[in-house]
Amino acid sequence: MEITTGKPSFLRNILVRVLFFCVFIFLLRFVYVVIIRGGSCDAADFCFFSSPENFNFAGSGAVRIGASSVVVDSVGSSSSTALRDLWTSKEWRKSVDYHSAIFQDLIAQGYLSPGSKALCIETVSGQDVFALKEVGLPDAIGISKKKSPPLVVSGQAFRQPFKKNTFDFEFSGAGGLDRSVRPLEFASEVCRTLKPEGFLVVHTASAKDMYSFNSFLSLFNCCRLVRSREIDGPDSSMPSIREIVLKKESEMILSHGTAKKPHSTSVNMCSVPGYKQELIRKAEPLITEEPLKPWLTLKRNIKNVKYLPSMVDISFKQRYVYVDVGARSYGSSIASWFRKQYPKQNKTFAIYAIEADKTFHQEYQTKKGVTLLPYAAWVRNESLFFEINRDPGHKNVAGGRGMGRIRPVQSSTNFVGDIDKIRGFDFAHWLKNTVSERDFVVMKMDVEGTEFDLIPRLFETGAICLIDEIFLECHYNRWQKCCPGERTSKYQNTYSQCLELFTSLRASGVLVHQWW
Repeated sequence: MEITTGKPSFLRNILVRVLFFCVFIFLLRFVYVVIIRGGSCDAADFCFFSSPENFNFAGSGAVRIGASSVVVDSVGSSSSTALRDLWTSKEWRKSVDYHSAIFQDLIAQGYLSPGSKALCIETVSGQDVFALKEVGLPDAIGISKKKSPPLVVSGQAFRQPFKKNTFDFEFSGAGGLDRSVRPLEFASEVCRTLKPEGFLVVHTASAKDMYSFNSFLSLFNCCRLVRSREIDGPDSSMPSIREIVLKKESEMILSHGTAKKPHSTSVNMCSVPGYKQELIRKAEPLITEEPLKPWLTLKRNIKNVKYLPSMVDISFKQRYVYVDVGARSYGSSIASWFRKQYPKQNKTFAIYAIEADKTFHQEYQTKKGVTLLPYAAWVRNESLFFEINRDPGHKNVAGGRGMGRIRPVQSSTNFVGDIDKIRGFDFAHWLKNTVSERDFVVMKMDVEGTEFDLIPRLFETGAICLIDEIFLECHYNRWQKCCPGERTSKYQNTYSQCLELFTSLRASGVLVHQWW
């Protein structure tokens, strides 16, 4: 009889247990890598096999493997951990899912095609780029000031590092164009890099009123509007946004000049769209009856003024310009009213001060952000007489220097007071060469009766179409404070003529207010 010691069985049991333990460790590692971290299983993770392609793990923080796996595979080993931590965060994944739903809808509508070359402009961390890759656009790329490879390259919206006609589709997420300080350059770069017949989709928290919406459309003259609608925003801080879909016109259409262009300002009649007429209807009513105490009435009326930026969004304008015609001192209206009271929506305005009286010129040399034009606004370029009244009771200017007004040199006058010979310039011509319809232009005009020359000239040249809002003081033979029942002889026009001037401006689509 053969006797066994049992040692081989004991060793075999030990080996089997060790083997099972190793298998358990590998399985545990696999579960950690794929389910907890959300990554794919590779050699660096000590795995023997990887998950099937296009397999989705349920649960928060999971990364979809498939079309977007090329992103994971292209990440260097030194940055893979940080990126995977970002890509598996709940907020990042939520944003990806939001954009994926947006892009899938665009695909269904025919505005986006799988395999297209796509660009995401001013993307933050590349969630929109990642979403594009997931829905079948592996060549999608993003640009931002801060690069985030492999999804986002370094670049700026108004200076894209790409050749002409590169992309079939471009996307600007919520806040991208809204935050741009160069919206026209933004639009120009889109027109350059987007292929003809390509689509641009913009998400914006602005453009919710017709004034802002039309300002937006005027930026993209290479494109035509396809669709505009309100959709849910990405988060609670932006519950709703506007989605605007534009299509770039073909090169043939652009070359024939039939693409949408700004309205011409070479004619004396402005096109007044319905939304502008509605804004004017919302404005404070004009004072139709001549006030017995004009200074008091007009100063009280300023409380009723409906400023244009308080009614509409001015975000999509190219520039913001304030022109003070008859500015006098810096503190007269620029510092005391425009910079303190006018609602500018946090925009920086270029300020032009037009003042012929040389008494005020020196103080403007130290004022930043203000360009002084030391001339008289007039209907043509010519020399003028500048008549300055002596007013001993005037406290703001030393020597009792009162308001001045201009007269052509050829005209005869029996005026008694200070007379300077000054240079007058064609104000309407200057305005047309300084601003455009894409700019937001605010004007204050206090020119001691010359408004009856300047306003008709603005109509004649079409320059009136460039002004969005104007604060106008109209001078007429008003009742004198000193002498009840007597009118001043300084001005020949009547209050009814002033009212006619205000009415014609509003009829032309200019939001005019009665200034004091």
